[in-house]
Amino acid sequence: MSSVEAVVSRPTTALHLFGGPYVVCDGRRREVPEGSKRLLAFVAMRRRRIERRYAAGTLWPLGDDLRAAGNLRSALWRLRVAGIDVLIADKWSLALDNAVTVDAHAVAEWATRLIEGCPLPEDLRVAPSSVDALDLLPGVYDDWALLDRERLRQRVMHALEALSRLLIVEGRFGDAVEAAMLAVSAEPLRESARRTLIEAHIAEGNLVEARRSFEAFDELIRQELRVAPSDELVGLVQP
Repeated sequence: MSSVEAVVSRPTTALHLFGGPYVVCDGRRREVPEGSKRLLAFVAMRRRRIERRYAAGTLWPLGDDLRAAGNLRSALWRLRVAGIDVLIADKWSLALDNAVTVDAHAVAEWATRLIEGCPLPEDLRVAPSSVDALDLLPGVYDDWALLDRERLRQRVMHALEALSRLLIVEGRFGDAVEAAMLAVSAEPLRESARRTLIEAHIAEGNLVEARRSFEAFDELIRQELRVAPSDELVGLVQP
């Protein structure tokens, strides 16, 4: 089970942007035509109705407005031919059908609940494939996609750290360590992730593990970044 499936219930129609985009309708996967993938992902990630001119200009910036508008019409036509009827389009604007769920939206909402400290009971499960959520729109390197990918990556990283801290409070130290290790494996140079892991080890009473984790991080960032750990991190493992 992917990290997305762990936080998204099975809908009638779902748009998957992790490892996609592709659409699942009534349990059947439908591939999005190549010429329509960027449009579908762009509209979905905006989470609101957007002007057609804005979408066309962003997705096809080279050339004039007429050519961009033509490319937009072609992308919409390909979706209809493929039987993927998830966009609501009129003469001026575009929007994703409200009945369609999006995996990226569900993960972002999961992360928000954890970061704000008001998780649902099911949010406190540790999904080993949570880092899959960092692979948003693989192969798309437009500026808007890079920004969306990094924005969600940061939220997922913060959510994993928050999840570890919440699990410590509940006394679920093993799960807390696992959640922190997921964050560390996703970004080994991230000090806040390493600090969360060390705190989980300390809460569990594994001081040797905490010290070992600190020393590994210390060596890594000195080699890679030529910097030392912060005084705050050093203070966690000082006798």
